[in-house]
Amino acid sequence: MCGICGELRFDGAAVESRTIDAMMQAIERRGPDNAGQFFDGSLGFGHRRLSIIDLSEKSNQPLHDAALQMVLVFNGTIYNYKALRKELAQKGYTFFTEGDSEVIIKAYHHWGKECLQHFYGMFAFAIWDLQKQQLFAARDRMGIKPLYFQHDNKKFRFASNMQSLLNVGDVDTNLDALALHNLFSLHAVVPAPRTLFKGIKKMKPAHALLIDANGQVDEWQYWDLRAKRPDKILSEPEWIDAIHAALRKAVKIRKEVADVPVGVLLSGGLDSSLLVALLAEAEVKDILTFSIGFEDIADEKGSEFEFSDAVVEKFQTKHHKMHVSNDEVLKRLPEAVANMAEPMFGQDAVAFYLLSEQVSQHVKVVQSGQGADEVFAGYFWYPRMADASGTPIERFRQHYFDRDHAEFAQMLTPNYLTEDYSSMLMDELLHSPQAETFMDAVLRADVTTLVVDDPVKRVDNMTMAWGLEARVPFLDQHLVELAAQMPPELKLKSDGKHPLKIISRGLLPDKVIDRPKGYFPMPALKYVRGEFLDFMADILNSQACIERGLYQRSYVDQLLANPESQLTRLNGSKLWHLTLLEYWLQTNLKS
Repeated sequence: MCGICGELRFDGAAVESRTIDAMMQAIERRGPDNAGQFFDGSLGFGHRRLSIIDLSEKSNQPLHDAALQMVLVFNGTIYNYKALRKELAQKGYTFFTEGDSEVIIKAYHHWGKECLQHFYGMFAFAIWDLQKQQLFAARDRMGIKPLYFQHDNKKFRFASNMQSLLNVGDVDTNLDALALHNLFSLHAVVPAPRTLFKGIKKMKPAHALLIDANGQVDEWQYWDLRAKRPDKILSEPEWIDAIHAALRKAVKIRKEVADVPVGVLLSGGLDSSLLVALLAEAEVKDILTFSIGFEDIADEKGSEFEFSDAVVEKFQTKHHKMHVSNDEVLKRLPEAVANMAEPMFGQDAVAFYLLSEQVSQHVKVVQSGQGADEVFAGYFWYPRMADASGTPIERFRQHYFDRDHAEFAQMLTPNYLTEDYSSMLMDELLHSPQAETFMDAVLRADVTTLVVDDPVKRVDNMTMAWGLEARVPFLDQHLVELAAQMPPELKLKSDGKHPLKIISRGLLPDKVIDRPKGYFPMPALKYVRGEFLDFMADILNSQACIERGLYQRSYVDQLLANPESQLTRLNGSKLWHLTLLEYWLQTNLKS
């Protein structure tokens, strides 16, 4: 719901207002409703507000609780804030706002760092304790809300995107070779704490840290996902009923906890369609829905209107539908890239950017279906992994990695070559404790690590670029914890997402449930030809790209000669991957 930033100095210097001003410029679009700053010598906070709960100016941030001597900057929503407020009021706390932000301050004052165990929602926040001269910062369990930081012996800076930190100017922007290996292996995912730049990190999901005025840091993980069977054995109908109840609650609370209207991004797929059906099941009236489509290319459709229209007809939603030409996609591409906190290869990033522009004219909050495929095993590669033989990392890598390690020697110049870091990282995740089977470990790694940077980050960035908050019920904490205990074979039935398909039967049109798995289509960035090919060639043959010396020219020429045959295991365009990274670097590293 907002953009946050701040700086804590350890060198005795006071934070300069121009530093916070520069950081706030890069988060302005995340919060169009209000701007605020707070300074306390070595500490400076900046905040851009998107007003969703307690629309009054009393909840503007930075939020200063003078009685408790604490100041907060917060991005997100605490869905159980009313219950926490009531509990804290019974303990003697009084409140001067009606929002969830103040509840965070009171909870931290009362429970200390254990307050995180009480929060149910999505959040990234920082609290400055004026008496103790300590900074407390945390990120939500699923990593829905971002938190980037820069830390050295003089200062600690944090922000909702990397551009906010880059704007100040003193950042080490040398490329991290290990992060590059992740980027080109894991579909643009660079798991926290790394980013592409050596000088910028990001907080891991479900982590928090405490920093004092001398720069001493205490960081810890406050939550982990257990992917083992529960003590009580459940039958399939019992599992389905439990999932249905948890999902119904997740959808309902994300509709109710807002002082503004809440819509649904309706792609026409099972996940977003089910969100509409569950809202209707909860007797929500006048549901607002939004869809987008693009031009067909080759044999691939550019829209799913056939299915979204069926959902709209069944539930009589207040629907808004937009169609975008390929000319418009190319024209608006620079804007979308400029609003990517990190490079994003997913072809639907531009789609979400353009859709969010239209949606933001009608509502401030939407529900979206991201996370369903990861939580309930909906992607085509999951059954392939389940049936494969070999070690865990061999089974995972052969059906998931965009490139084999050997291809990096052909693609990148020697300065950026490294060991097979992505295999090492994923092997560690697949062997982490509290996962009962190989597929339990795969799905848990996806939900807790990979989904954070694709697609969750993509949706956050593209919606917040238009002052629009996206809520993701399928990544509800309680739903995820329940689903992680479900036997993977139950999720994999019916070609994946079996529980969701059973829940949907009778709620949704059969054609939506029984359709083949679809992806947010934007064929022009997969079947690269015409103006799109010319655009990519111009970027990769530019003087800036050549001087950067990242790519082997022979590899670039090979992709440009025959781009449509050069696809990853997950059917992504390798040419688009190289182009997007270079274009993002040119956009963000302007001299």
